[in-house]
Amino acid sequence: MEVRLKEIAERIRCLRDILNISEEEMAKACGMTVEQYREKEAGSEDFSFSFLLKCAEVLGVDMIELVTGEEPRLTFYSVVRQGRGLPIKRRKGFTYQHLGYLFKDKKCEPFLVTAPYSEEEQNAPIHLSYHKGQEFDFILKGSLKVAFEDHTETLYQGDCVYYDSGHGHGMIATGGEDCVFLAVIMKEE
Repeated sequence: MEVRLKEIAERIRCLRDILNISEEEMAKACGMTVEQYREKEAGSEDFSFSFLLKCAEVLGVDMIELVTGEEPRLTFYSVVRQGRGLPIKRRKGFTYQHLGYLFKDKKCEPFLVTAPYSEEEQNAPIHLSYHKGQEFDFILKGSLKVAFEDHTETLYQGDCVYYDSGHGHGMIATGGEDCVFLAVIMKEE
């Protein structure tokens, strides 16, 4: 992943330079200090999904272009076979497979997500993320504890949640096993 991390960081830096966008502007758009942004752009720290989404928005490209270096080309339909989604690392242990990465001008970002069960996380505060738009999560297997700023919900197989992702939200697998869910992130228009 380290080489890929450096490649993604280099694409972000090059696009930022080409577009004449300052590190300060990018840091502000990503909700971090300039020093934190520089660490990301240097490729020395992994990227969250929110960071990639915000960078893509500021740079005016599809997030997939940042991750792969290629622009999605399909405009009528796109099929992704089982197990063949584009892997995107978001946070430790979580696996994300982008299920629409070949489609151009997406109105949403669909993912198959596996959240690993961790005993240590069960009583710790859940880290909250923020990004523009809305999100829909549908539980396929296991259970998921979802934190929303001042409230927590536990979702089980067949349950779903739809929310404004501009508000703080975070999640962990619970119930002693990994949780698999479909996450659809709708971009803000």
